[in-house]
Amino acid sequence: MTPPRVVGYAGVARAPFLVLPVVLVANGATAQAWAGEFSWPNTLLALVGLLAMHIVVNVRNEVSDFERGIDLVTERTPFSGGSGTLPAGHLNRKQATAFGWVALLVGAAIGVYFIVQVGAAVVPILLAGLVAVLFYTPFFTNIGIGEIAAGAGLGFLPVVGTAVVQQGHASPSAVAAAIPSFFMTFNLLLLNEFPDENADRAGGRSNLVLLLGRRGAAWFWLGAVAATIIAIIGGVVIGTLPVWCLLALLPVVALGPAIGWAVRTPEAPVPLPGLGGNVIWNLATNALLAVGFGIALLQR
Repeated sequence: MTPPRVVGYAGVARAPFLVLPVVLVANGATAQAWAGEFSWPNTLLALVGLLAMHIVVNVRNEVSDFERGIDLVTERTPFSGGSGTLPAGHLNRKQATAFGWVALLVGAAIGVYFIVQVGAAVVPILLAGLVAVLFYTPFFTNIGIGEIAAGAGLGFLPVVGTAVVQQGHASPSAVAAAIPSFFMTFNLLLLNEFPDENADRAGGRSNLVLLLGRRGAAWFWLGAVAATIIAIIGGVVIGTLPVWCLLALLPVVALGPAIGWAVRTPEAPVPLPGLGGNVIWNLATNALLAVGFGIALLQR
């Protein structure tokens, strides 16, 4: 039987969502490998560091939502609304906060290692990532740019950063692979904000659903889906992505329920298959970008 404290820590870390750092690192590492640079130790360290920083964001968000009362009124789904760990008493606020600090120290230690081992090229990415982590919950989500911060901090920067820590720079292929990752993480957060609309409004948050209304935000979500597809096809056309990366277009079929909802009935609740399909699309697309680079490598 799993100890209750372990369940609590896994809850505030949002453990099921920690698959995202894995596929982002795979995407960035294989993109840079296709450019001729790869290091297993640095890739694994990048993964540990990104996992740690993702945990920091999740923990800070859970604590903030609990303190602001958002967790007490939100309607939870398997994909949105927080874990419910703190309201249920599985972990207290001090324990969760301490867990977040430990994760931050782990991520910071790995960042310092990369500065020493790789050099100054990694510093801007690390600083940008740190800003995204530390200011996402208390600032970015309150001024209407939380989705952009998420897309950068848990999309674009991890892919480019993983490429940079290989040997000190990111190839054009890594940058091209990071662009769809930005749009997908942007959309991952955006769609999950619809079920939390009333709770976020009561808690003083500001996001695209509240700023644009449900229909406007739904069309914004559709636009980011289109931008993801265009970025992948465009990367292949100009040669920064190998043709095998077109495999990453296949998971768009998982968005069927969400696209149907966004076009026809955005005022209604997002169907659970739509929320789930959005997650599958994100993870599978990043994974298949990595597979595409891998196949291209094997063909050399």
